[in-house]
This record gives sequence, C-alpha cells and structure tokens, in this order.
Amino acid sequence: MAEIVYMPKLSDTMVEGVVASWNKKVGDTVKEGEILAEIETDKATMEFESFYNGTLLHIGVETGKAAEVNAILAIIGAPGEDIASFLSAAPVAAQKADSIPSPEPAKTEPVLAPVIQKPVSVPAPVVANSTDRIFASPLAKKLAEEKGVDIQSIAGTGENGRIVKRDVDHYSPYTPADRPVFSSIPGQESFTDEPVSQMRKTIARRLAESKFTAPHFYLTLDIDMDNAIATRTSLNAMEGVKVSFNDMVVKSVAVALKKHPNVNSAWMGDFIRRNDHVHVGVAVAVEDGLLVPVVRFADSKGLMQISAEVREFAKKAKEKKLQPSDWEGNTFTISNLGMFGIESFTAIVNPPDSCILAVGGIKEVPVVKNGQVVPGNVMKVTLSCDHRVVDGAMGSSFLQTFKQYMENPAAMLL
Repeated sequence: MAEIVYMPKLSDTMVEGVVASWNKKVGDTVKEGEILAEIETDKATMEFESFYNGTLLHIGVETGKAAEVNAILAIIGAPGEDIASFLSAAPVAAQKADSIPSPEPAKTEPVLAPVIQKPVSVPAPVVANSTDRIFASPLAKKLAEEKGVDIQSIAGTGENGRIVKRDVDHYSPYTPADRPVFSSIPGQESFTDEPVSQMRKTIARRLAESKFTAPHFYLTLDIDMDNAIATRTSLNAMEGVKVSFNDMVVKSVAVALKKHPNVNSAWMGDFIRRNDHVHVGVAVAVEDGLLVPVVRFADSKGLMQISAEVREFAKKAKEKKLQPSDWEGNTFTISNLGMFGIESFTAIVNPPDSCILAVGGIKEVPVVKNGQVVPGNVMKVTLSCDHRVVDGAMGSSFLQTFKQYMENPAAMLL
C-alpha cells in the first residue's frame, strides 16, 4: 500500500519548508534510510531520509517551492499503484503532473473549472556591487561544483545578488565584467521586490509575537572593562588560547544566572518555568537573518570551551549546517553588536526566554577613579526583560552581579 510522506517539522519554529533539491525522481526505487530530499527550514538546509521502501510515485512539492508542515511531500508505493485517491484528497496546489501513470479509470466527461495560469518569471540578476567577492548559498556552491561550473560566471538573483540554487539550475554563461551594477537615476523611481526567505519569515513572526505580546522594559548599565581587557590580553598571550570579550560575557552571564534563577526563567502562559540549568543562546548574524545557537550548561564550562563552541556554531551557522539540537533549549540570550561599532541598543526578548542582553562595543572615555578623571574603557549593556516574569529589582540585581564578574574576571573562574 502506498505511503504518504509529509513535509516534516524539522525545527521548533518551522511552519513551512522549501525543497532545496530532490535526490530521487519519480519512478526511482527508494530504500528506508536513503536521502530523499534536502529541505530548507528557517534555520538550515537539512537532509531528509525516507522512512519507507518502494518506488517514488509522486512528488508533491517541486524543487525551489515551499509547502506548509504536514503538506504532501511525496508518495511512495509499489510500481503502477493507483494513487488517485491520495491526490484527490490533497490540496490542488500540492498536486503535480509528474507522477507515475496509474491505471486509467473509466472515462467520464467532468465539467472542469477554467484554470488561469500566470507566467512565472525569474527575477533579473541583482548585484550589490562590482567587487570580486561572490555571494552564494552553500547549496548553490555545491551544485556548481558538481556541474563543473565556475561560480563567478553565474548571475545571482537572490538577495543583494546572492547566487542561489535556481541560478545554477538556469545557468547561462557570462563573465564577472558583465555583472550589472545598479545605481539610482536622478528623477526616476525604481525598486526591487525580493522574496522573503524562510528564516526572515520566522524572525518576523516570532519577534512580532514577542514585541507585541510580552511587556518589555529595559535596564542599561556601564561596565568598566579595564580589568577584562588586561585579563583577555594575558590569556591570549598563552599558546593555543584565543578568548574573545563575547566569551567572557557568556561565562559571566552564565555564572550570574545561577545566582539569579528568577531571570533564568520562561513565561509558559499559565505558569512560570524556573530553569535550574543554564543554556545561553548566542545570536549569530548570517546572510538571511539571525540564528541563536545554544551553549549548554555554560556555567560549568571554561572560557576555552565556550570560545571553541561559539566559533564552531558561527561557522556552522554561516554554512547552514546547524542542527535542531544546536539551537533549541536556550534559557537566556545574548546579542552582541559591539563588533559592528554599535555603542548601545535594545533587543527584543527571544521566546521563551524572559530576558535578552544587548551588548555594545567597548569605548575609550574619561572616567572618574579615586577622585581623578582618567582614561577608561567602558562597555554599555542593556537588559530587555519580560515584565510578566522579571521585575525591575530582579533585573537590576542580575545586572549588578554580571557587572561584578566582568569587572573582576578572576571571580567568574572560581
């Protein structure tokens, strides 16, 4: 009997997926455990294995197309098996005329509603600049390599001229010198409509829910970073050691959370969950948006281990290789824009956390020490809190503890 393969829910925030590629075509034999397709979620492109043995009778979602979770992705069964009953029960949009022909039923003369087909156009190549740097998705690079195509000769139609899978599929040779550079023409209005990526859709939905559901308030604090700078310089002078200020922030946050479990909590609707474990989410910027991989049990890990994990997460995030186990389960989140020259900012709470810490850059400013004005290094941090869980006094107390650890790094290592 034929089996329906549904679009899987590959992450906790996934509502729809895009088929990046099919590893099988209609009529191919499929074995349990074989890679059936690659599915692009809101956070990564993941391989999807078949749970069944048989023949691929029907593909319900074409390559490059999106479908909601639990939509019909494919049908697997015996060669020549009648799947008409499955397709008739499926939404019209999920049907596709490339399935293996089933035995024809008795012919009738049905009255069909007229179908209007709209022409599908491929967006014109959009390139942000004329530099030699080529922006391409990991899947596009992989396909180009398999086809023996020079990635630099492919026109990119993705965001900011990014080369995506469809560009490789519809490849037509042209040289880097032919890359168009768009500039505004005085007196002429122009714009470019870009499709919204799965990641951007999820970011928009989740953060809108957070911003307009959770009552936010914000607490800002200055931190003297002189001791942190000296400690980091001393540590990195050791062979094989590479620690960033962000690693120190993660460790300080984790230790402070153990002392302030009210901040390490989540609003669950009709109850508040107080987490005994500390899983710190670290926001990582990627081309399509933002990912938040999680450093688990961060309070029990050393700076070197935290540093190695965060760097590995950042690498996997940019290559779209993060797995659900990498980004699920955070109890607190850190967003650091200091490396981009941002002095201070406020962040939106990342559900289900009750707080998120926005970290700005270190700035050299005059400070007063022992009654004298001297040069100092100050970092501004802002704690965004969900007022349903955390009150002002709770958040302030946590920030003071975090400040103590950052200003006296040796204490967080005890």
